[in-house]
Amino acid sequence: MRIAACDVADRDALKALLAGVPAEHPLTGVVHAAGVLDNDLLPALTPGRLEAVLRPKADAAWHLHELTREDDLSAFVLFSSVVGVFGGPGQANYAAAGAFLDALAHRRRAEGLPASSPAWGLWEVEGGINAGLTPADRARFARDGFVPTSAEEGLALFDAALTLTHPAPTATPLDLAAVRAAGTPVPPLLRALVPAAGRRPERTGGDGGVPLARRIAGMGAAERQEFVLDLVCGEVAVVLGFRDAGAVEAQRPFQELGFDSLTAVQLRNRLGAVSGVRLPATVVFDHPTPAALTAFLLTALGADDGPAERSPLLAELDKLEEILSTVSDTEDTDERATVTVRLQTILSRWMDAWGTTPGDPDPAESLESASTAELLDFIDNELGRAGS
Repeated sequence: MRIAACDVADRDALKALLAGVPAEHPLTGVVHAAGVLDNDLLPALTPGRLEAVLRPKADAAWHLHELTREDDLSAFVLFSSVVGVFGGPGQANYAAAGAFLDALAHRRRAEGLPASSPAWGLWEVEGGINAGLTPADRARFARDGFVPTSAEEGLALFDAALTLTHPAPTATPLDLAAVRAAGTPVPPLLRALVPAAGRRPERTGGDGGVPLARRIAGMGAAERQEFVLDLVCGEVAVVLGFRDAGAVEAQRPFQELGFDSLTAVQLRNRLGAVSGVRLPATVVFDHPTPAALTAFLLTALGADDGPAERSPLLAELDKLEEILSTVSDTEDTDERATVTVRLQTILSRWMDAWGTTPGDPDPAESLESASTAELLDFIDNELGRAGS
């Protein structure tokens, strides 16, 4: 056995290393297991940060492919990732690297060369590529149904991948009950395993599809405030990976709780889904504690000054929203498309006739229309101010 240090992404260095393999013990297999993480939202991924992830994974794999294609290999294994198959928040660079490995495996198989590119999920190990994972990251994997793979399971999956005719299998245990209960659309690749009727997007705060605004309309002011605060703290706990909402203090700043720009957007998305309110990406930093965010949501829901009588027009809109919230993935596709076109037409006519909110937009409205890059820059600036 010989152990050698080599930057496999450096083609010349790799070529020199392979040239040193003795003829009496020729190279018979390649296992490319490199992996580097540098997670962030897409607009924040500079060319340098993309290269830091793609170079050791994609560039190195291509060099190995080119420099060993004339060798009599029995195995050529590339370590891909489930984020290249299903996607993953903040991991666009790593997903691209995994997708490249899968494509390379398909190409090699088409050329009659050995290749296998298993897409791994979360490993049940500390350190290494897992060192940068936060509790929120682990909680997200669990919510999406990805169970950590033990070393023993990994070895069994590795052996199984080498026997498959498909060059790019997904090699990770799945908790189908968690996938079914996640409250988001089932990934297309899993729909054969998880019936669509078991999953429905949580756009209106649950409780039988009743919109959140209607659920709290009959409550007293104190009860409404407590109900929405519990909702906010519960979503914060999910995003940050806390065991329960009791660990979230209502007056503690989100930055102290551990929020960054990525988790802030995740919380915005979850609260928007359960409340039915369109929220700006900066909402966590505009309202920097769970209590402040609760007050904002109550105002947005029209529930800050006590229950008010709804106009007939808004009452009919509430009914329409409730009907739409009951539509599942099993509904007729053509019917859903027709409904979408009609809703878009109605909205277009309304906008032509009445326009948007009268008057000049306030700063919050300006932020809502800002680009993602501008939002991230604003968030980073706000984090800097809060920490100074």
